[in-house]
Amino acid sequence: MKPKVLITRRVPQIGIDMVAAHCDIELWDSDLPIPRATLLEKVADKDAIYCLLTERIDDELLDAAPNLKVVSQMAVGFDNIDVAACTRRGIPVGNTPGVLTETTADFTWALLMSAARRIVEGVEYVRAGQWVTWGPLLLMGPDLYGATLGIVGMGRIGQAVARRAMGFGMRILYTDAQPIPGVAEEFGAHYVELDQLLAESDFVTLHTNLTPQTYHMIDAAALQAMKPTAILINAARGGVVDHDALVEALRTGQIAYAALDVTEPEPLPADHPLVHLPNCIVVPHIASASIATRTKMATMAAENLLAGVRGEPLPNRVNP
Repeated sequence: MKPKVLITRRVPQIGIDMVAAHCDIELWDSDLPIPRATLLEKVADKDAIYCLLTERIDDELLDAAPNLKVVSQMAVGFDNIDVAACTRRGIPVGNTPGVLTETTADFTWALLMSAARRIVEGVEYVRAGQWVTWGPLLLMGPDLYGATLGIVGMGRIGQAVARRAMGFGMRILYTDAQPIPGVAEEFGAHYVELDQLLAESDFVTLHTNLTPQTYHMIDAAALQAMKPTAILINAARGGVVDHDALVEALRTGQIAYAALDVTEPEPLPADHPLVHLPNCIVVPHIASASIATRTKMATMAAENLLAGVRGEPLPNRVNP
């Protein structure tokens, strides 16, 4: 008998095909997340689950899935999964690390440059019929060249962002739990504490994991410590930033601009103030949304799942 697998959303077809070749699959055939009650019902007889960040994998779900042998997530992050609970039950958890590093770094720069040069405002200006002449004061923004970039979280993505910053001749500061070996030599990046990074950076870009220690790391005090001309970029997790404090900082000019790929909650309601502030860009968590990267993520998730149902080591495993 083939293993039974629940795939919790439409994903790139290659991932579905790889799993379907060896398993009986049930696909939640929608672009919207599977409702919690439906999820708990459908995992009852499943040997494996192929999930996304929108599914909470916790004791309640694990109790509802007594046959579960593996949890395979099509994402790098896994803060939606109670990894300890899975480990206690001997259930391996897989993710898709590494593959989206360069794509996310590219998108970070797309956000940074769009905010600095006010691209979205420019598009709306033209669409509104306001463009009647060239203006010497129209939609001016800061230069990137020679500016100071502060990177919060100097992992793979943070380092890829730093590599691109070198081409702009930027001064690079970073903060992390501790200095990262080789970063100073490779990128000319200087390790500083968060307070110094916030005070000196023209651009602050977030690439840290979401943990109890980093939740609302960028709060009212942190925003007040930034330059009034500073631009904040978040391509990490929405919960790293206190959104109420960010609204106040943008409205009062404590900082100049923000660009967010991730929010708290997700999706951010269409009537949320951040969506409508002229000095804030909000996009729907698409930093990894290149064709090649999402295809590879789907493949890696399928490989993890198939290894798990066979009782083999997962190629990319979160828990020991």
